[in-house]
Amino acid sequence: MKAVAVIGPGTCDEPLAAQAREVGRLLAEQGVALVCGGHGGVMEAAARGAHEAGGTTIGILPGTDACEANRFIQIPIVTGMGEARNVIIIRSAQAVIAIGGEFGTLSEIAFALKLGVPVIGLNTWKLARENEPVSIGVEAQTPAAAVAAALEKIR
Repeated sequence: MKAVAVIGPGTCDEPLAAQAREVGRLLAEQGVALVCGGHGGVMEAAARGAHEAGGTTIGILPGTDACEANRFIQIPIVTGMGEARNVIIIRSAQAVIAIGGEFGTLSEIAFALKLGVPVIGLNTWKLARENEPVSIGVEAQTPAAAVAAALEKIR
């Protein structure tokens, strides 16, 4: 089964949540499993969209209790690893869609770039090295464009 990780902050505003929900829905409609950190914010919104569209949702949780997963996660995976679980999220997907983001999202983007997992950004981090912009991969303008780019990368 193909899987795309959707990463982003654990709390977000409604416009960002709407984008994440749309990404989740579109992935599910294409038969692609959604992997995320299993908590709130972007993760919950994306899982909700995928769940409502009949998709598979997998939450890679930082703690040791499956009950910490949001209500739209069908397969909670407890790691007891805290933020170190971010590597598992990235390794579990063939592509990553970063929506918004805090420092945890930034670490996941860095892991994906280091490990060669394609990254598609949607209103997320802009990177620079020595004041020179560094591309994270594809910078999408809409949820549909983000999903299309992810699908192109994994097919």
